[in-house]
Amino acid sequence: MRILGVDPGLTRCGVGVIELDARRKARFVAVNVLRTPAEADLPSRLGQLAAQLSEVLEEFEPDVVAVERVFSQHNVRSAMDTASAAAVVMLAANQRSLPVGIYTPTEVKAAVTGTGRADKAQVTAMVARILNLTELPKPADAADSLALAICHAWRGVAQMRIAGAVSKQNRAVS
Repeated sequence: MRILGVDPGLTRCGVGVIELDARRKARFVAVNVLRTPAEADLPSRLGQLAAQLSEVLEEFEPDVVAVERVFSQHNVRSAMDTASAAAVVMLAANQRSLPVGIYTPTEVKAAVTGTGRADKAQVTAMVARILNLTELPKPADAADSLALAICHAWRGVAQMRIAGAVSKQNRAVS
């Protein structure tokens, strides 16, 4: 299974791709940070982000997309921009009929480090260790995107299988 993790943002949007084998071992495929110019207006930036995401989806052909749930920040404008970027990611996945897993930062930290209170350095170090990387993924947006993909690999796959089985059972009963 190929998983695309996305740490949404307008200025910097981290995208990380991993593969999960039958033994649930994660393997690094790629990581990048998509960027849009801060001086451009919101519709232009969203369009640029959508175009870049489309290229990523075409190149790596993921089976599923994992995206970070936007949480309340002190800066409302920043939270709205991040939420807009997350919506573009979910729309792009939906247009390709890809399932989407949505995770809070705490869920991601807990999945990767064992504690939801881990700091960025701990998450980055564990991502490098889990994926057997020789260097730490940088910037933080890149590491966070890989952490999202790992989180989905270890938590979301099971949740999606259960939901699929329940849905299948409900259709059979109907």
